[in-house]
Amino acid sequence: MKKIVLTGGGTAGHVTPNIALLPSLREAGYEIHYIGSYDGIEKKLIEDYKISYYGISTGKFRRYFALKNFTDPLRVIKGYSEARKILKQIRPDIVFSKGGFVSVPVVRAAHSLGIPCIIHESDMTPGLANKLCIPVANKVCCNFPETLKMLPEDKAVLTGSPIRAELRQGNRIAALELCGFTANKPVIMVIGGSLGAASINKVVREALPKLLEDFQIIHICGKEKVDNLLLNVPGYKQFEYVKAELKDLFALADVVISRAGANAICELLALKKPNVLIPLSAKSSRGDQILNAHSFESQGFSLVIDEDDLIDSVLVEKIHEIYFSRQIYIDAMGKSDQLGSIQTIMKLIQATAKNTVS
Repeated sequence: MKKIVLTGGGTAGHVTPNIALLPSLREAGYEIHYIGSYDGIEKKLIEDYKISYYGISTGKFRRYFALKNFTDPLRVIKGYSEARKILKQIRPDIVFSKGGFVSVPVVRAAHSLGIPCIIHESDMTPGLANKLCIPVANKVCCNFPETLKMLPEDKAVLTGSPIRAELRQGNRIAALELCGFTANKPVIMVIGGSLGAASINKVVREALPKLLEDFQIIHICGKEKVDNLLLNVPGYKQFEYVKAELKDLFALADVVISRAGANAICELLALKKPNVLIPLSAKSSRGDQILNAHSFESQGFSLVIDEDDLIDSVLVEKIHEIYFSRQIYIDAMGKSDQLGSIQTIMKLIQATAKNTVS
């Protein structure tokens, strides 16, 4: 049986595209293994899929000074040794990496053992972890045509981002029952990202009195970020994080408020959900969410609020604006050419594994 190791973690965006590939990998006859961190979100997300999971040590690569810059490289070196040991044990035909810091020791270890690697970059410009992996990768998948210019010509492939098929199969009635909502009032879903977004959470809660006049609100607010004082507010339902229920909540939502991570916005596009994007500020990130968001805005898929401009009155105004013109956004998204990303990546996996025979 053919074997594949998947890796990627740190945020849900580094895991969900791997999950989207699982049905096709199983159909193609692959034995699937996953290498992630010992206690990262990837472990929690993968555990429902009956896949062998292996934890390794990991450290963060930073562009700024921090005391952990002195200790994290030791964790990465330890993770590299652990990954080599695991890969020797599994002996996979190929490694597919979705990025994140845990992927670096895995990809590097695979290369040292002669195991072919494919990596996927979701954002417009490659992140630091993927930059460290590109030199040893066989192929590099990406979402944006602009990204091709930043990658080695012989490795770059425009694939798009794998979207989980089940997201299209949501049950609106099930979501109404889960949230305790009425069927005759529109629904806004707020997604702050798998780690939560303090600034979005704060402004949404400040805007609640005004928003609840016209909408019901689903608020996915992140681990330990539920406001217990608002648990019994009618028309407002909070979740720390959702897994199986997400497809139903998407089916119920008329408009989505979201960060602008590439995987998140690709899901919104595939589901044709009118959206307001609040990209992570360049002050606390490398700015790729800003590029992603304004790309979608220019294509007529989204409205954008820069985080520095985020106040309750602006949020309320933008939500009303996109809700009342939502069909224009749905039509624009419907005209977008969606690449068959899963099929393209599967062909790449099979060709790369076949052409690199041990």
